[in-house]
Amino acid sequence: MPVKEKKRGRPKGSGSQLSKEAIMDMAKSLMQEDGKIPSIRKLAASLSVDAMAIYHYFSNKNALLEAITTSLIEDIYEPKMSDNWKSELNKLCTSYLTLLSRYPGLLEILLGMDSHSPAEVFIERFSVVVKPLNLNADSSKNALELLVDYLHGYALALQCNSGQTTLEISMIEGPLGLYCVALENA
Repeated sequence: MPVKEKKRGRPKGSGSQLSKEAIMDMAKSLMQEDGKIPSIRKLAASLSVDAMAIYHYFSNKNALLEAITTSLIEDIYEPKMSDNWKSELNKLCTSYLTLLSRYPGLLEILLGMDSHSPAEVFIERFSVVVKPLNLNADSSKNALELLVDYLHGYALALQCNSGQTTLEISMIEGPLGLYCVALENA
């Protein structure tokens, strides 16, 4: 009976189709399907490589996890410096919630991570949005923490909403408008 050959060892140079990008793309695809980061074994099987080949590109699962989540967060809306900061904030928040809804389980992963790399992406983009307001450091930090807590709560409500009520991402406009009034008066 023939035995299916597994590709073992280090990936070959230029002939190999395995790369950090290919691994992350497959992990994102599996994550979207399963709602969680795939195991290294499942990821390797989906790529038709030995699990050790993944470790050639990522030192451990946490390194892979950080790379995937940072890559996903980098896909959110990148605001422009604008006097219309409210519109930019709305686009940033909507984009972030859309990402969290497209990748079930991402919120839990982000909240459970030791790394701050993915959060830094959002913090940087938030800072661009509120720059025209000239908030002091404490006000800016408080505004960020309040917004992030609200967005994470909303994302969780979207995930838990099993058709009981109509809940959509666009419904953040009202609460976000109230938040903006508070920022203008900070």
